[in-house]
Amino acid sequence: MRRLYLVATVLFWLLVAAFWAGSRGLPPAEESVAVVTEKSFSAGELASHATPENCWMAIHGSVYDLSAYLPEHPSRPEVILPWCGKEATEAYNTKTKGRAHKPYADDLLAQYRIGKLTPAQP
Repeated sequence: MRRLYLVATVLFWLLVAAFWAGSRGLPPAEESVAVVTEKSFSAGELASHATPENCWMAIHGSVYDLSAYLPEHPSRPEVILPWCGKEATEAYNTKTKGRAHKPYADDLLAQYRIGKLTPAQP
C-alpha cells in the first residue's frame, strides 16, 4: 500500500512539472479585445443641441455633452452658451481671449465626451 502511495505521489508531481514545463513553451494567450463602436454625430445633430439645458460642443473632432457642466464652469455660462451646438475648437483653444485652457481642463473635458464629429461630406 505504501509503495502505491509513493508511486502515485511521484507520478502526480511529474505530471504537474510536465504541464508547467509545457506551458512555458506556449505563446501567451491572446487577450480578449472588446470592439467598441464609437458613436458618430453629424453637424446637424450637433446643432440640434444648442440650449443651456442641452449643450453639446465639438472640440478637436470629439463631441461633448456639457449640459451638466455649465453651472460648474469657473466663468459665467454666458461665455460658453454661444458655442452650444457648434464646432468650438478655436474657442476652447483660446478661451476667445488668446489664452489656452490648463491641462486640468483637458482631463475634465474627457469625462463629458459622447462621441466623434462626422466630417462634412463634400
